[in-house]
Amino acid sequence: MSTMSELRQRYSGLQARGLKLDMSRGKPSPTQLDLSAGLLDIPSGPLSLYDDPDGSKTDMRNYGGLAGIKPMRGLAADFLEVDPDEVIVGGNSSLSMMYDTINFALHFGVPGGTGPWGKIPSARFLCVVPGYDRHFAICEEFGISMINVGMDESGPLMDDVEKLVSDEKVVGMWIVPRYSNPSGQVFSDEVICRLASMQTGTDFRLFCDDAYRVHHLTKSPRKQKNMFEAFQQEGNLDKLLLFASTSKITHAGAGVGMMAASERNLEWYLKHKGYSTIGPDKINQLRHYIFLRSMDRIHALMDQHADLLLPKFQAVQTVLDRELGSSDLATWSRPEGGYFVSLDTKPRLAGKVVALAAEAGVKLTPAGATFPYGADPNDSNIRIAPSFPSVEEIEQAMEVLAVCIMLATAGQTG
Repeated sequence: MSTMSELRQRYSGLQARGLKLDMSRGKPSPTQLDLSAGLLDIPSGPLSLYDDPDGSKTDMRNYGGLAGIKPMRGLAADFLEVDPDEVIVGGNSSLSMMYDTINFALHFGVPGGTGPWGKIPSARFLCVVPGYDRHFAICEEFGISMINVGMDESGPLMDDVEKLVSDEKVVGMWIVPRYSNPSGQVFSDEVICRLASMQTGTDFRLFCDDAYRVHHLTKSPRKQKNMFEAFQQEGNLDKLLLFASTSKITHAGAGVGMMAASERNLEWYLKHKGYSTIGPDKINQLRHYIFLRSMDRIHALMDQHADLLLPKFQAVQTVLDRELGSSDLATWSRPEGGYFVSLDTKPRLAGKVVALAAEAGVKLTPAGATFPYGADPNDSNIRIAPSFPSVEEIEQAMEVLAVCIMLATAGQTG
């Protein structure tokens, strides 16, 4: 490892480049968004506006259709591998559907539950860590306590989960089962079976955010057990709420959110949702149906995304391997899909590394963001989001990150 003097000199040279790189969020790049430019030409002409492709002659411009248009529900069903009557489609964000679901549960309770979650003393959620900061922010917004649960390469540490969910005050759990945000795990079939068979209180709901189910970086993605079928087979389908969207398939800010659940969970959701809207944007749903049409077309589009993303993820690995691979200063994930790389420094260094990177012109996700309340107990995890910058920018940013890790570590040990 270089001396402190050499590291400081190298760091000063990086600062002198005047970089202004933002890697704080997992946003699709403009080139990725351009892949779906054809959406903006649909619908064209009155037939596209008036005719629901299932023949029902629905006027897409008018009110109604709270559960979404039938063709898009059918495509969402194929996407999530459920039946069409087990899925609804909504607005542009699955996160808003998650938010609404928790809001409804707090005020009205869930089907078969004991009553409003808001009246359960110390209601709490299990949060797989490191995880998605926006999931945690929803709980924090509503004052729901959060409990950290660790992961290994197969997914959540299920011995811990099974013990914790036996407490009836645990009303929910957040998971991202494929290419977990940010560490990239693909949950094993054993983990999925254990999640489906857990003994929980009647209020419990598993919030499964399947945001990256088709976001592969390899040509032969790992197969994964159908989560929905696993819960059905265990007779626990009421406990599962499965969410996804087209946000990182088409246009991130103008996609279609979807939710798959048991019949009574969907009826419950739509009953309460009907007080805040008369229906979603059916024209956008129709636009997506016409543009995507089938799973074959979705997979073809995602192959194009992968062609753009893979060189960026490879750039992350190449620079980190070159700069840190022969040391024990950090470890990082090597995901097969998704949008992030998860890196761990030595304890009590992540915040310092992120601050040093910012001073050198590289904005990273705040240290601690991948844990509830923004508090990483080891202060070691950093989420790397390579999707938006160019390959050249990523190479520069990773060099900055590596030098900051070396500098922070040397400062701690020196």
